[in-house]
Order: sequence, then C-alpha cells, then structure tokens
Amino acid sequence: MGEAKRVHLVDSTLRDGSHAVSHQFTPEQVAKIAEGLDASGVEYIEVSHGDGLAGSSYNYGWAAASDEEYLRAAASVIKRGKLTVLLLPGIGTQEDLEMARDCGAQAVRVATHVTEADIGEQHIGLAKKLGMKAFGFLMLSHMVPPEKVAEQAKLFESYGAEVIYVADSAGAMLPDDVKARVGAVCDAVNVPVGFHAHNNLSMATANSLAALEAGATYIDCCLRGLGAGAGNTQTEVLVGVLRKFGYETGVDFYKVMDVAEEILEPLMHRPQVIRNASLMLGYAGVYSSFLLHTYRAAEKFGLDPRDILVELGRRRMVGGQEDMIVDVAYQLAQRKGGA
Repeated sequence: MGEAKRVHLVDSTLRDGSHAVSHQFTPEQVAKIAEGLDASGVEYIEVSHGDGLAGSSYNYGWAAASDEEYLRAAASVIKRGKLTVLLLPGIGTQEDLEMARDCGAQAVRVATHVTEADIGEQHIGLAKKLGMKAFGFLMLSHMVPPEKVAEQAKLFESYGAEVIYVADSAGAMLPDDVKARVGAVCDAVNVPVGFHAHNNLSMATANSLAALEAGATYIDCCLRGLGAGAGNTQTEVLVGVLRKFGYETGVDFYKVMDVAEEILEPLMHRPQVIRNASLMLGYAGVYSSFLLHTYRAAEKFGLDPRDILVELGRRRMVGGQEDMIVDVAYQLAQRKGGA
C-alpha cells in the first residue's frame, strides 16, 4: 500500500476526551490508556487538560492532577508513539511548553482562533528550538471562508509549523464545508494538513473522510468518541472505516477496540451521546464553552436556551465573548416582550 494512502492518527482521548470526565483522569488511568494506545500502534498520543497546558483552573475546570504528573505518567509507558500536548497561547506559556518537553513530550499543537495564527508565532518557534514537532491548529474554522483559513495556514507555515490543522471546534461543518477548507489549505501550503472533527451533528467520521478526500493526511480521534460537546471522531470506528476504504493507519484494529472497551469504557462517567445541547452547538456553530452561560441566561430571562444559541451563532460570537451572552439574552427577552 503506497504512502499516499497513509493516514497519521492523533488520539486525543487524554486531552479533548478529558472534557467528558470533567478532567478527572488520574495519572494511573492516563498511564493505562496511553500504554494501550501505544501498544495498538497509535502514532500521536495527546495528553493535556482539555483546554491545553495550564488549562486546569477555575475558568476551565480543575484537573485531578498536574500537567507534569499526567505527562510523566504517559511518558513512562509510551515506547513507539509520540507524546503530544496542546497549547493555547494565553492559557499555556512558554515555560509550560519547556516543562512538557522535559517530561518527554515530542510534539505540540499550538491552537489559536482561526483568524489569530499570529499569536502562535513565538510558541511555534520555541517548539522548534526545543526539538519538538510543531503543529499549527486553527480552531472554529467554520467561522470564516476557505480563503481566510488558507491565509492563516500560510502564516503558521511561515512560523515553522510542520503540520497545519483545520479544526471544526463547534462540530458545525458538513462534508462540503470540510472539503472546501481543507482543500484550500492543502493548495496553499507545502506541509501536511490535518483535520479535527466534533460530532455535534453526527458528522465526525463522514467529515474526517471528506478531509482525507480533500488532501488531509492527519486525523484526530478519541476512544469511544470522547470529547467536548458530543465528542470527537471515534478512534476504533475510524480505524475500522479507514481499513474498509483502503487507508493504512498502522493501528491494530482489534487491539484499539479492546483498549476502548476494556480500559477506557469503565472510566467513563456516561455514554458519549449527542444530547440536545450538543446538537444545538453544532447547528448554531457555537463554541462549547458558551453552553453553561447560555443556560444560566435562559433561566434568568425566561427564554429557550436554543434560541439564545442560534442568535449567538448568527452574530458569529467567539470564545472569550461569554460575558456578552447576558446582553444577547436581554435583547431577545425585550424583543419577545414587545412582540
């Protein structure tokens, strides 16, 4: 099977998947899951708080242990794969990245809003100096046209990123949306392109396939589909589907199924399903961090939270604007009262 059919998998069970367990994995559990993923042949194993290095906080949720404890636990068992971390500039710092490297991390995904690649320049540069593989990760890529995604991808490439990711952080894209954005990035850069899906509209696997058709060669996934909102592309399902399509991942299908069922599933707080709240995030194209604020505002003003989410999506509001949700709810309530 030729290299053109090779797909590189980044398993994010121990990063994005931590959202689904309120960031309460223990270092011992992290080691057990990482060991299983590594033995299955998964190439990149991402370990961080759900919101990246230094994400453990009042704002984003306290983790059960420190980043250093998690990374050392994973590094102690990973023999073949690459221990990977996520860093959001403004949350994680250069010191956090240095700590991660000292703990054995070999790759970092520097994640910014889709229009803000420039704030990741110094972190990409530091990763290169530290000898780490540097990924540029463009979040909420559904919010801008393909040309804008491509422009920002070129910035990341100019900073030295070795892989550029298009991330559907709200799970709002349909396959044609994915093809347009991934295709535009593939045409614009000379480095490999990846795709990160969320399953809020039940499109994660289909969208991952669409990304591959458009030229992506890196795909994100989580065991049992864990992740924020309705979760990510399900690792063991993706491995099976890719085999049927003739792609080579280097992952043992049976082994990774067993890790999901025997090691991860007993640790899950609840099955990963598409609930109404997650469905509305995907439908409205809204970041998952808006959800709790939206429900509080809906209760305060006697509104249906779904109406608030649709309005937030219509206004194209982004992470960091959570304080404006009350204003939007107030305006909707005024409009409703005057109707």
